[in-house]
Amino acid sequence: MANVEEILRGHVTLEVECVDRLYLNGYIPALATPGGLVTFMREHLKKPIPSPAVLGRVTADFRARVKEFAEHGGIPWVEFKHGERKDETANRIRQRRGVRDGVVFVGVSQEKTKSYSGKPTPGRPGWFEFERDKTVYVNQYYFYVDDVEFGAAFLKVCSYAPWALKLCLNGHEWAKRQAEKKRLGFQALDNGFLSCGRPETLQRICDRLGPADIEAFLSRWLRRLPMPLSEEDRRAGYGWKLSIWQMEVSLTQIFDQPVRGREFFEEVIRDNLDLGRPDRVQLVFEKRITKSTPGSFRTRVIQEGVSPSLHIEYRSCDLKQYFKEGRGLRTETTFRDPGDFGINKGLSNFAYLQELGRHINRRLLEVERVSQNCGLSADSIQRVVQPTVTEGGQKAPGLRFGDPRVMALMLALTLFTHLLNGFRNHDVRHLVSDLLGPRASPYGTNQATYDLRRLTRKGLIFRQEGSNRYFLTPYGWKLARLFARLDARIFRPADRALHPDGIVEPHPRLSAALDKVDAQLDLLIDQAFPHRTAA
Repeated sequence: MANVEEILRGHVTLEVECVDRLYLNGYIPALATPGGLVTFMREHLKKPIPSPAVLGRVTADFRARVKEFAEHGGIPWVEFKHGERKDETANRIRQRRGVRDGVVFVGVSQEKTKSYSGKPTPGRPGWFEFERDKTVYVNQYYFYVDDVEFGAAFLKVCSYAPWALKLCLNGHEWAKRQAEKKRLGFQALDNGFLSCGRPETLQRICDRLGPADIEAFLSRWLRRLPMPLSEEDRRAGYGWKLSIWQMEVSLTQIFDQPVRGREFFEEVIRDNLDLGRPDRVQLVFEKRITKSTPGSFRTRVIQEGVSPSLHIEYRSCDLKQYFKEGRGLRTETTFRDPGDFGINKGLSNFAYLQELGRHINRRLLEVERVSQNCGLSADSIQRVVQPTVTEGGQKAPGLRFGDPRVMALMLALTLFTHLLNGFRNHDVRHLVSDLLGPRASPYGTNQATYDLRRLTRKGLIFRQEGSNRYFLTPYGWKLARLFARLDARIFRPADRALHPDGIVEPHPRLSAALDKVDAQLDLLIDQAFPHRTAA
């Protein structure tokens, strides 16, 4: 099985970085305080006594206009039930209606939110004091739309002061609409791309998405939808400003075959279950973790059907990897609080969060690669132990594991890693001769030359041009170290245990364990063939 590095280097057909789902808060700065709310009622609405009744009339008028908007436009009206999955309902209605550049349906749901509450002012009959951050249940109106630029999206508007709204957009759907305008051929995934004839052009499109596009979306739909505050109110300074509530930044890598995705997750899950530990989180997010850092640091592997997903948490930020539709590796950073990274939620920080998310995604993949730095795939080892032919047609004889000369050669290579000026034929010859011992056949210049040639053709070493000096490659170091450690820690102790009459004293614990295995095998055989014992 190929390792992580080989899978990502040799089996990815398309790679796209893009903002994925984007949730934004819309708030009216002038109504952010009780004083601002009172000023709005007294000076803008010309109500001498600011009271909850004034706000109630604004709310009632808004409800009536939303209902009228839906009825006159023939737009479906959906009252969401408690606990209903709104996205699933929206997808069903979208598929049934097929609306383009219009309102698909209007949904209403009663939800709790932070709002204003008014109470009578002591000693001043008819006057009220307002407090913020009171949790109340009010109607929230969902406008599910198809936008000419963003495709499927929705706006949620609170029916009561301060009339907050939320936007849900998708960067991949925006990129698809832009690609269609440019007549760029592509094959789509659900919420992504499967293939594209011009991937560089597609990436440039994804890079273009910014705050101006998001604000243009809001402006378009404020003009087309009924809102609690009119266009005249907005011109008077009571317009909505956007902030980032949640932002997903993704990297999608499409594999040439679905099996490569399964291989990737088998390798990652086996070697990276500790990625959620504070010391490993520091590597990915490049943030110092202390005892006072809030949040739980853990790695979660979630198995849904046969598709695993890997989740790593840092404060309120979530980093996940999953196999998308059996073809693509999706690495995704989700920001829920930009304050975790020292910035505020303003839309002006969109570009910074996008770049930060891309950096975190790449760091995770790099950490996963490095974690397998000493690992070798079965294909890599096969290329070494079996005869091969180089791209130039030169034959490279195999380096058989267990052959005394090959094992001595590999052990010698591990001793050359520190040499800045490399090593030469006589360095190998003397060291291998010592390792083979006086009883072995002489290891001379011709044998060393032959071995250096096959090591070069196998990619384990390379020769410096114009000299007779050789240098160990990173691949050669890994392989030599693997061969040497397997021989020293597994095969030699096992051989001593299997041959207790040898010159070297066998390892007592290993010998005892093998004796127990032999005894249990004899017992199983005796139970399976009782007549053999009787005979």
